Amino acid sequence: MPLYKDAEKAIAENLLRLSLGERAPMIAIGCFTTIQFTELNLQRGAVGLHLLDDNEILFIGKHLHDSRSRDGYTREDMIAQIVSAMLPTSVTFTSEIVTFAQNPNPRNDGYGNMVNDRAVFEMTKKKPKAELYSVMPKGDQNKPPK
Repeated sequence: MPLYKDAEKAIAENLLRLSLGERAPMIAIGCFTTIQFTELNLQRGAVGLHLLDDNEILFIGKHLHDSRSRDGYTREDMIAQIVSAMLPTSVTFTSEIVTFAQNPNPRNDGYGNMVNDRAVFEMTKKKPKAELYSVMPKGDQNKPPK
């Protein structure tokens, strides 16, 4: 899931707007690799879900920002989580209730944890594209100070 060239800057701008209580626009931030896209559609078909027609990934960030801010994470932390979860080496998973990609390689989160960042996607509202709905640093036993 390579991010587009200026995606980190655009993601940071959306997260800043959201932190100021403003609305953030929907932006295109990257795309699934051919392998990830094929795997996602095979997995989605196997559980009876509609297939994605387009491998581009969209982002607004409201749920992600609200959830990770509540956990004490900074915008910089959130961007690091997104970048890690959106690597071409991330592995996809789909069930009837969730679709995500997770970095199989642990990352030091700076809070004493080795985490596997997980990108959770919403696949119906922005059909035929996927929206990066949230990220989760799996294994974050030590949360940042609030």
